[in-house]
Amino acid sequence: MKIHEYQGKEILKKYDVAVPVGDVAFTIDEAVKAAEKIGGSVLVVKAQIHAGGRGKGGGVKLARSYEEVRECAGEILGMRLVTHQTGPEGRIVRRLLVEQGINIARELYVGITLDRKRARNVLMASTEGGMEIEKVAAETPEKILKEEVDPAVGLQQFQARSLCTRLDLKGDALKNGVKFLTALYKAYIASDASLAEINPLVITQEGHVVALDAKINFDDNALFRHPEYEDLRDVDEEDPMEVEASASNLNYIKLDGNVGCMVNGAGLAMATMDMIKLAGGMPANFLDVGGGASAQTVEAGFKIILKEENIKAILINIFGGIVRCDRVAAGVVEAAKNVDVQVPIIVRLAGTNAEQAAVILQDSGLKFLVAKDLKDAGEKVRKTVISDR
Repeated sequence: MKIHEYQGKEILKKYDVAVPVGDVAFTIDEAVKAAEKIGGSVLVVKAQIHAGGRGKGGGVKLARSYEEVRECAGEILGMRLVTHQTGPEGRIVRRLLVEQGINIARELYVGITLDRKRARNVLMASTEGGMEIEKVAAETPEKILKEEVDPAVGLQQFQARSLCTRLDLKGDALKNGVKFLTALYKAYIASDASLAEINPLVITQEGHVVALDAKINFDDNALFRHPEYEDLRDVDEEDPMEVEASASNLNYIKLDGNVGCMVNGAGLAMATMDMIKLAGGMPANFLDVGGGASAQTVEAGFKIILKEENIKAILINIFGGIVRCDRVAAGVVEAAKNVDVQVPIIVRLAGTNAEQAAVILQDSGLKFLVAKDLKDAGEKVRKTVISDR
């Protein structure tokens, strides 16, 4: 789950991570009140959307008076902000973060995430703060410094000091940098985050180390431990169909294809999408119904998939391990009767009671294309896609 910058900074503050003084605003008047509360000769007005590159898109502005804060807030609130991460459709700005100006001497990058190959969290840092870290990794990977963290002992002070030394921090900046990294790692672990990224991390003229930005993503599988994070979700920043899918306990990701996929299990879903491409089609989505493909979940899946205008076929590929294939087949038949499906439905069921499932589908009176195996399913996809061209 993603959250806004101002929400991430509120969490970081709880763990003594240094952040600028700021406040969220949903209206122009609230922005001015926040500025008056913060004070100072320089203030920053920042658009709050779940995307980076806001400054380049006009979503971050400096103000040197409360009147300028009002003007900046009026320009940003309600704008369709387009960045390299939003795509051409952009995002509507519905909230702002008003912050104190910072006396910046240097800009750095710091991030923490899980290295799945090493099965360890890795703390990354770079002197190239403010830049897209993906670009740095591609063009100058030697500028990304790393420290792997042993999960048994956590981040050690010598590791934080090593990173700060390699970032050429000295004096108060070195001391404050070690303190910052230690607190950031503590916040990352305690909040069950999957990503904690500070870009830029700034060193002030006075040697303070401050998170000028904050990107915090949570591990969805650990959210049950943090009911207090439920209110941080902003569904306006999410794809409407993904929101609808999550309400039905479905894992859905929209793709730009013509064959709708309904599968149980992420690994099988990936293999199914590969098969669709080999067959000459393009997957229109990733939709994982999980361990229990009931009539309700299948019906919800149909409704979501059919909202895509370019769907030429739907492929249901279920392995009956946890759930029996005959129950899945009965659910598919019931769902298909309740939903007006005008495209071919290809069904491949394997596992427990697969033979009974095939009989249920064939005797349903509906025109299912029942596949014997994955290869046969691919062939049926190929014929369907080609014949529809």
